[in-house]
Amino acid sequence: MLLCYITDRAQFPGSPEDQKLRLLERIAECAAVGVDYIQLREKDLGVRELENLAGRAVAAVPSTSRTSLLINSRIDVALAVGAHGVHLPARDLSPSDARVIWDRAGRTGAVIGVSAHTSDEVSQAEAHGADLAVFAPVFEKSGVANPAGMTQLWHVCHRQHPAGAPMPVLALGGVTLENAQRCLDAGAAGIAGIRLFQLNDVAATVERLRALRV
Repeated sequence: MLLCYITDRAQFPGSPEDQKLRLLERIAECAAVGVDYIQLREKDLGVRELENLAGRAVAAVPSTSRTSLLINSRIDVALAVGAHGVHLPARDLSPSDARVIWDRAGRTGAVIGVSAHTSDEVSQAEAHGADLAVFAPVFEKSGVANPAGMTQLWHVCHRQHPAGAPMPVLALGGVTLENAQRCLDAGAAGIAGIRLFQLNDVAATVERLRALRV
């Protein structure tokens, strides 16, 4: 099962610098317990401040770790700090174009993730060579329930796809330890979350998720 921690430093208490420190500690903890992807998603930061935080985040992930650090949207920042790849919002640059930029910079092997909210967006991402899609919202977003989310997730995970292994789809949006199994039963290849990883004990959370049936 694939696991993805999506960051939001604003959920941590304290001053802006305290929040960044707490975030970097959580990134290190997630890398230590083998979370597959960390998406640095601090969209309110300017480019310089984001690049500074991203550089510190890269340093927090050991080179021997299985964890890939992805920078949200900003390919320039991802390349500048030596991140493993980029996560693209829906209806942003295509994964194939992003990979061309990455390859032209002399950095092959980038991990390209995408956000998706419909089956068509997932299929488009797959056709353009994305490595994974994060589908949302499954259960809720910002406290607003999505009653159709599980049905939508099932259709996304059972879509027609090119020959070979299908692109992994991770479930996001109100996923908890109690309902994560439902996402896997619907066909999700893994779980993505903000609060799930950020506000709970990471080691215990990952252990319980890894014990679920895929």
